[in-house]
Amino acid sequence: MSPVLSGVLQLLALVAALALAYRPLGDHMARVYSSDKHLRVEKWIYKGIGANPDAEMRWPAYLRGVLAFSAVSVLLLYLLQRLQGHLPGSLGFAAIDPDQAFNTAASFVSNTNWQSYYGEQAMGHVVQTGGLAVQNFLSASVGIAVAVALVRGFARSRTGELGNFWADLVRGTVRILLPIAVLAAIVLVACGALQNFSGIHAVGQFFGGSQQWNGGAVASQEAIKELGTNGGGYFNANSAHPFENPTPFTNLFEIFLILLIPFALTRTFGRMVGSLRQGYAILATMVTIWIGFTALMMWTEFAHHGPAFDIAGGAMEGKETRFGVGGSSIFAVATTLTSTGAVDSFHSSFTGLGGGITMLGMQLGEIAPGGTGSGLYGMLIMAIIAVFIAGLMVGRTPEYLGKKIGTREIKFAAVYILVTPALVLVFTAAAMALPTPGNSMTNSGAHGFSEILYAYTSGANNNGSAFAGLNADTQWFNSTIGLAMLLGRFLPMVFVLALAGSLAEQKPVPATAGTLRTEKPLFTGLLVGAILIITGLTYFPALALGPLAEGLAS
Repeated sequence: MSPVLSGVLQLLALVAALALAYRPLGDHMARVYSSDKHLRVEKWIYKGIGANPDAEMRWPAYLRGVLAFSAVSVLLLYLLQRLQGHLPGSLGFAAIDPDQAFNTAASFVSNTNWQSYYGEQAMGHVVQTGGLAVQNFLSASVGIAVAVALVRGFARSRTGELGNFWADLVRGTVRILLPIAVLAAIVLVACGALQNFSGIHAVGQFFGGSQQWNGGAVASQEAIKELGTNGGGYFNANSAHPFENPTPFTNLFEIFLILLIPFALTRTFGRMVGSLRQGYAILATMVTIWIGFTALMMWTEFAHHGPAFDIAGGAMEGKETRFGVGGSSIFAVATTLTSTGAVDSFHSSFTGLGGGITMLGMQLGEIAPGGTGSGLYGMLIMAIIAVFIAGLMVGRTPEYLGKKIGTREIKFAAVYILVTPALVLVFTAAAMALPTPGNSMTNSGAHGFSEILYAYTSGANNNGSAFAGLNADTQWFNSTIGLAMLLGRFLPMVFVLALAGSLAEQKPVPATAGTLRTEKPLFTGLLVGAILIITGLTYFPALALGPLAEGLAS
């Protein structure tokens, strides 16, 4: 079988699996967030944290819950790392340095999972399992909760109440993420992924020395790492490591986990607003961009000429022979169009244009399908921008899902789409202008610039993948990328929840003959165009200095 055909068949199998899971999972999540009943274990949790799950919250109270919970999570994870040397199961590893502990705490709580350390050489079992894996669940659940709050803003009227953050957080973790993660971990263990709490082992003799490796609860962390679009690997090689991702089947299965919830949330959205066709329109937009990026990535990585590329079946540098160009291309697009950040190949080794595609995927705002929750609310913000543009063209007040998009709403949406690009471009400019950060680049010219641009794009968009080649374990990068991750995660949430509160207070507007039909293919095309044009105008100069310059020169 040719490598190209193998890649196409993998893509078709993935689409089929996602299609089968779309309806049951989407409906299940709609029921979870619409139910007024609480499981017994959930009642115990509410009692333990002193929360009343039946108390409705307006958007400021909902936001305070998100920020307070996340702030406490950052502090606890920071302390856990700083105290590692005194904890059982530390495998003899010392405490994490303050700047790196801050960076890692910010990373995992913000659902970014950027790693400037070697996991198997720095973190013991307690920090990996009790700290990082726990945040993989909680940060993902926070993202879904904020998305659901925005959906309620569209669905409700004449009230500013958006639900209860603590109930949404607990239900998302207990009823959605935990059951699927358990099943996924069992599949990964059955396929050869590691799952134990063993110590450090010396394996074999190589040139007078031995190779060491340590065990750990790898499969369980790998499952939620992908399902929650987190991305932080147990080992430095991430999903290219055979203990995390043993076979081509597990590689495809992990891609399935990455895309599962973000795509299914569009059906949840349709259910909760009372129009499945509106959910299908958002889904069609996501799928169009995802398929387009995947096809373009495969073309750039397969379409090289020369004996070496012909024999290898494409640009194989930096890619696992277990997965090949097709599997690696699908994984790379899935992980950068979501906020996952996991890698099964190294994006710095992709072709110039291929590396640019991974970067552009994040710069779209990671909305196709995006992270767990963040992808949906990011796409809905872009839908508001699209209907605003359409309203300007025909001279009508823009409306979306029966809600008028007035001055207040469009301000919230506009600031939302400006926050992340400002963080990326300002931090990148500062790193290039100052003398010290440039010393971390292992490449010069366009590729070296791409390393730094990719790092801040990844951090501010809460992706977490790295271009490789950049030494990010410095005080400058640990601190600035840590700030970019926190600001890139929580500042947009402020405007999302404020927008949700504004929409929930409105009286529904009846549809008329002049109302834009946002469930039609025409709107899907408008939305795709708006996303690509806005991103292009924002990032094109920076991309021209990095991946475009490199790709056109090769």
